Amino acid sequence: MLVPLTREKFEQLVPLVATFPQYKYHWGKVSDFLKRLLISVVGGVVVTIAYSVLGEGSAGGLILFFLGVATSLYWLWAPVFWATLRNLEARKPRHSGFWQGRVLDAYVSEELIGTEETVNKRGELVLVENRERRLNLEVGDESGFRIPVQVPLRREHKAIRPDQVAHMVVMSHLPDLSRIAKISDIYIPSQNIWVSDYPQVQRDNFLEVSRRLSAQPKPRKSPRRRAAMDM
Repeated sequence: MLVPLTREKFEQLVPLVATFPQYKYHWGKVSDFLKRLLISVVGGVVVTIAYSVLGEGSAGGLILFFLGVATSLYWLWAPVFWATLRNLEARKPRHSGFWQGRVLDAYVSEELIGTEETVNKRGELVLVENRERRLNLEVGDESGFRIPVQVPLRREHKAIRPDQVAHMVVMSHLPDLSRIAKISDIYIPSQNIWVSDYPQVQRDNFLEVSRRLSAQPKPRKSPRRRAAMDM
């Protein structure tokens, strides 16, 4: 089942400004914070030196003052900036719909996410592979629409089973939504589980639409759609 959304409703579901979960996602690990902090410190020092050269009274000095303040706080506002850019990208398709289908398949795999060089006890340089367990989920509906999703494995994902109802927002550049360009987080209502790598939607608003959709009678047939993901 696919219910078209108005642009106003879509923008409530996919906000422009970063939500707290999105800010938390882009805040990252301690290493990510330290990188941002280093950029703030180095940038602040450079701007301070330039400011002292130009002097306080000049127009350039005033600009550098505000630039220095912004640079020194980069560690704080950068997650908002990157999340907002990601939201802008998700809002590019002009048409959207709230989709209901089912889980077709779910299994766990181990994926290579990176490599790093290190030295062993004998002083030899070795290459270490970093692997991560991931959930592979495929959802679809009676129209033949199928889409695979892979996300980092979470403990709650073990409750996901084939044939469970799945909800998500789909985005398209076409008014009839016949070609899907992007999808949002996937929600499994029966288990109250979110499947996503990134918290794209405003979840309170999403759950409200999800409850309304679950209460509607299911149509006999849905139009055929194709996935053309550019995520």
